[in-house]
Amino acid sequence: MRRCKKSWKKRRMRGRNTRKEPKDRMYLQFAEEYRKFISSCKTERECAAEFYRQAKEAGFTDLSEKIAQNAKLKAGDRIVANNMGKGLALFVIGEKDIEEGMNILGAHIDSPRMDLKQVPLYEDTEMALLDTHYYGGVKKYQWVTLPLALHGVICKKDGTTVTVNIGEKPEDPVFGVSDLLIHLAGEQMEKKASKVIEGENLDLLVGSIPAASDDEKEKKEMKDRVKVNILNILSKEYGVDEEDFLSAEIEVVPAGAARDYGFDRSMIMGYGHDDRVCAYPSFAAMLEIEKPQHTSVCLLVDKEEIGSVGASGMQSHFFEDSVAEIINLLGEYSELKVRRALHNSRVLSSDVSAAFDPNYPSVMEKRNCAYFGKGLVLNKYTGARGKSGSNDANAEYIARLRRIFDDNDVSFQTSELGKVDQGGGGTIAYILANYGMNVIDSGVAVLNMHAPWEIISKVDLYEALHGYVAFLKEA
Repeated sequence: MRRCKKSWKKRRMRGRNTRKEPKDRMYLQFAEEYRKFISSCKTERECAAEFYRQAKEAGFTDLSEKIAQNAKLKAGDRIVANNMGKGLALFVIGEKDIEEGMNILGAHIDSPRMDLKQVPLYEDTEMALLDTHYYGGVKKYQWVTLPLALHGVICKKDGTTVTVNIGEKPEDPVFGVSDLLIHLAGEQMEKKASKVIEGENLDLLVGSIPAASDDEKEKKEMKDRVKVNILNILSKEYGVDEEDFLSAEIEVVPAGAARDYGFDRSMIMGYGHDDRVCAYPSFAAMLEIEKPQHTSVCLLVDKEEIGSVGASGMQSHFFEDSVAEIINLLGEYSELKVRRALHNSRVLSSDVSAAFDPNYPSVMEKRNCAYFGKGLVLNKYTGARGKSGSNDANAEYIARLRRIFDDNDVSFQTSELGKVDQGGGGTIAYILANYGMNVIDSGVAVLNMHAPWEIISKVDLYEALHGYVAFLKEA
């Protein structure tokens, strides 16, 4: 990942009345690096592994190593904490006392998908299938008749781990969920969209050839011969058996690379923009920071799409514990100091916003929604209807951010997530706000959010990077 450089003179955006007009091609370079990233990193494990690799190359030291050495930290030190290979917290120690608060970019690296169940493989009418469980908010009908890939890990009882990545190389097979032909879909077409495809029907077709046998008696007595053949392939190519699925985490994701979108190549179509389109520039911004005034933090978490729960989600104590360890290595640990450091922090909860779609204008209020090509999006509040479940950012904090962005010529816009009565959503913002931090949602506008293939603007992606760097340096 190359370091950010100011690519063109940016117009200030007061409201949403001007579109970005790039003067050179730097933003295209950054977009291409991002496109390659999301093409290869489609799971939280893959994202965390790649970010960790790049962080180490950029001079970050693992927090666990510093703890083992009881090393003392100083301004400018770069630390990365790894949470189960599914999340990261990166710190660049600032010149000022950490008690004065941190500048935090928080994003999530999980995305809506399907997961294999623990007992997934079965045979029906001489077809082998894998049973799935969808993850996060999806329109189930969008996941049929698509080429799908398998990504994940299979952990064996002997302690070894098999990495699974099938469906991305040109020579790989792909998989998919079948759908009814239109000629026989009369009853199906009468159903509500939520019922057109049932969750239990999102089963992955993976084979149709029965296991071979030279013994005719054995062939007749063998049950589920197609399933047996699939197990034989898995054993031969991966060294795993059926029981190993019990300790596997395998995700079903769209197969294939992210692509330039539109005649003008101004957009990117890819899987997992939500929320890697915010995670990637957040991480890139951290690489730009060397000796900040306030300690800079990039927090990349899992499980946001299902409520930020679990050991790798934002509601875990991972981040708080990491901050406590950092303060201890700074040599002035106290519980009160940890509390003050958290309370006095400033956060951009970096998550995507819904972009205005001219095909569906009725769900948006045009004066208060996000548009492609108009910069970083600020959401004072998300939530649903009467701001339910919302972190509602303080006006004083927004004024501070406006000054920072204007001073650094960052183009930004403000938005709500659709019309008041239409629906809503949330991010990790409210969880961080529980510490008393100043938090606001900020990110990139997305079309087709939560669909297998989402769309973003390259200009907005780069503007997010520019805004995140400014925030880390000056908030």
